Amino acid sequence: MHVTVLGGGSWGTTVASLTVETHPTTLWARDPVVAREVRLSHTNSTYLPGLFLPGGITATSDLEEAVSCADVLILAVPSGGFRSVLSSALSWVRPWIPVVSLTKGLEAGSLMRMTEVIEDLLPGHPAAALSGPNLAREIMQGKAAAAVLATEDPGVASALQEVLRHRLFRVYRNHDVIGCEVGGALKNVVAIAAGIAEGLGVGDNTRAAVMTRGLAEITRLAVAMGAEAQTLAGLAGMGDLVATCMSPLSRNRTVGEKLGKGLDLQQILSEMHMVAEGVNTARLALDLAERHGVELPICEEIHKVVTGAQRATDAYRGLRDPGHESDPG
Repeated sequence: MHVTVLGGGSWGTTVASLTVETHPTTLWARDPVVAREVRLSHTNSTYLPGLFLPGGITATSDLEEAVSCADVLILAVPSGGFRSVLSSALSWVRPWIPVVSLTKGLEAGSLMRMTEVIEDLLPGHPAAALSGPNLAREIMQGKAAAAVLATEDPGVASALQEVLRHRLFRVYRNHDVIGCEVGGALKNVVAIAAGIAEGLGVGDNTRAAVMTRGLAEITRLAVAMGAEAQTLAGLAGMGDLVATCMSPLSRNRTVGEKLGKGLDLQQILSEMHMVAEGVNTARLALDLAERHGVELPICEEIHKVVTGAQRATDAYRGLRDPGHESDPG
């Protein structure tokens, strides 16, 4: 079974490094320099500096070459380019093969989750999402991790589970695609909030409160969209949230921390090689919340910060007077 991963960033490269141990794997990178380095030097110094990759990865910047041989197609493309890349690949995608999203974000305008974009462009193809507390560098260093493979088809889930799991990388199945994708997208917004707390030095009590209320916020929206609450207590919800909010390897937490220290957002983003999905997701989450009639106070505060409507310090003035713990805010 041939696996193709579209996206030569840190997570796409890491997943290709996992699957190549048991399946022929092709990694597509938009940048020919990155593809050449992976192919010839077995490194990706732009996104995973200082780490070596398995030698068996076939890397290319030719989309047709990458896609036409795929029995499993995996997309590790930022949400802003997800539809564009998949649209460009359509004519070479073989019939009925499963398509897996690694992207934790929402599509601007349509507010679609990434599996919905897959289903929109490739009807009839099984669509799945891989989510969880998965920091690429730690996995490449051989540290244990776990993820959730979410798809509604149990047969496809079992087959993909075998493709993606690898020694210390454990993959669980879950039928709740909505819950897994909403958890993966919105945790990035909460991670910016947690990063701001770190940058401001407001203390661990505050960070814990933000993470806990953030999880309640994510769960509230996900359930309103049709998800199961228990999914958000699992790897794709709480697990991913904890890792992204706490780890200095998290790009969204890093953005928040620098905002908390007073740096300009555009300067922060210009110095990053990778996309911090939470910056745009804050606004999209509020649009979804309005559609489903729920409140997302933390997302609202972070949206104000990233758009310049308020300072990072003002986001920690206290969101509102507390009521019952089950209430928003």
